[in-house]
Amino acid sequence: MIRVLIVDDEALVRSGLRLILSAAEDVLVVAEAADGAAAVAAVHRHRPDVVLMDVRMPGTDGLTAAEQLHALPHPPYVVMLTTFDEDEYVHRALRAGAVGFLLKDTPPTELAGAVRTVAAGNAMLAPTVTRRLLDAFDDRYAGRAAAASARLDVLTDREREVADEVAEGRSNAEIARRLGTTEATVKTHVSRILAKLGLDNRVQAAILVRDATHR
Repeated sequence: MIRVLIVDDEALVRSGLRLILSAAEDVLVVAEAADGAAAVAAVHRHRPDVVLMDVRMPGTDGLTAAEQLHALPHPPYVVMLTTFDEDEYVHRALRAGAVGFLLKDTPPTELAGAVRTVAAGNAMLAPTVTRRLLDAFDDRYAGRAAAASARLDVLTDREREVADEVAEGRSNAEIARRLGTTEATVKTHVSRILAKLGLDNRVQAAILVRDATHR
């Protein structure tokens, strides 16, 4: 069972998410929290695999809570619940270790699938969500291009090709088809890329590539 913690200051949103996820046989909602401080406490108490975290909440917001959770020895996977008018906050969450984003109006049929994707250790780089969020920060973070490019110099040519594909939000299977290789080989390249760059997940790798190329 995938253990999930739902964090949102609106009780109606929490109830709706719980109702949707409870219909999945392999997902168990272990707790709810109304703010970031309560979320951190609930993680210690219930040990969820995945945390669905609202960005804006009274008291301790979702960004602060995500940073605190990322500092734990064995942090859960954090997925931010957001709307596009909150784009300015998302870059901080990505750098704090959040592995993806869900819009609050995500179709019910996709919600459980998104939780499974994250629980399997895959970042959510859906073009309809994360790519648009990444694009929103290009101008604001243009000054990081030189430093980011220097970090990427440690990659081989093939690893850089894979990193570029990751930055476009493509899955391992899609990258394998585009580069004419196997999905297992792509997975190995991604692991090496993260290790060489000292990153935690694909989302952070995508940000670094986009910072370097300013796109």
